[in-house]
Amino acid sequence: MKTDIFNQYVDKVTSRFNLSKEELFSKSKKRECVDARHMLYYLCYTRPMRIKYIQDYMNENGYAINHSAIIYGISSATDRMQEDRDYKTVVKSIEECVTID
Repeated sequence: MKTDIFNQYVDKVTSRFNLSKEELFSKSKKRECVDARHMLYYLCYTRPMRIKYIQDYMNENGYAINHSAIIYGISSATDRMQEDRDYKTVVKSIEECVTID
C-alpha cells in the first residue's frame, strides 16, 4: 500500500521539478534534485510513512541513503514550507493529487 503512495509521490515530484526518475534517484547534488528529494521525503513523512519505509523505497530505486539524511531533508522541507508560500502551495497540490486505489 505504501509503495503505491511512494510511487505516486515520485511521479508528481519528478513532473513538478521536470526531472526524470533516474535524476531523482541519482547521487546528483544539483539544487533541483536535492530539493525534489527533500520534498519527496516530506510528503511521505507527513502521509504518515515511517522513515525506515522511505529509506527502503529509496534503496529499492537505487538511491542508498541513511536515516539521518532523510530526517535532515524533512527538516529542510519543513523550514521551506514556513518560509515560502509558493513551495507550500506546490506541496499541498501534490498531496491532493495522490490517492489510494
